[in-house]
Amino acid sequence: MQKDLSDYRKSYEKGELLLADVPENPMELFQKWFYEVDKFFVEDETNAMTVSTIGKDGYPKNRVVLLKKYTYEGFIFYTNYKSEKGLAIAENPKVCLSFFWHGAERQIIIKGNAEKIAENLSDGYFESRPRGSQLGALVSNQSETIENREYLENKLQNLEKKFEGKEIPRPVYWGGYIVKPVEIEFWQGRPNRLHDRISYKLQKDYNWLIHRLSP
Repeated sequence: MQKDLSDYRKSYEKGELLLADVPENPMELFQKWFYEVDKFFVEDETNAMTVSTIGKDGYPKNRVVLLKKYTYEGFIFYTNYKSEKGLAIAENPKVCLSFFWHGAERQIIIKGNAEKIAENLSDGYFESRPRGSQLGALVSNQSETIENREYLENKLQNLEKKFEGKEIPRPVYWGGYIVKPVEIEFWQGRPNRLHDRISYKLQKDYNWLIHRLSP
């Protein structure tokens, strides 16, 4: 099977990112971009991001998860700590996050270190989830091999009966990570592939060094 994609072309013309216009802290620019995409490009799932980890086999692996909170300290998402990504983070907490908002022709790449958030914060978020999502966290031994989908559906039915009329506890193996950034790159598509790229690197004094990168 073969398909030539060399003629696929798109001209990026929806914005610009100039060094003179960026704030000193990258989280302020992230907030600005996130707000603009969320407001003006509703076709994008704004908080969908790719999480990249290095597995025990030495290979990188990407998967899309949902960003649930961001602060000046970092980016928070939730998952099963025993999943493939959770085990990879336990072995090597250096991760990469990326957002691609095709409607706005923007991309953000974040290098950082992942660590578990406090248990009470994971408890609070778990309690806020829809009941079906709470049960889903109990049903799935994430990343493990299963025979078929019926296994999941039967397990869900059994748990629905078990917790009928009861509060569903957060599994100890499920919770949040915060990724504390050390480098953030903002990419704005521009015509003729001369894209705007602005890089922030965290310094020892916790200030950010800002550079413009060649596309």
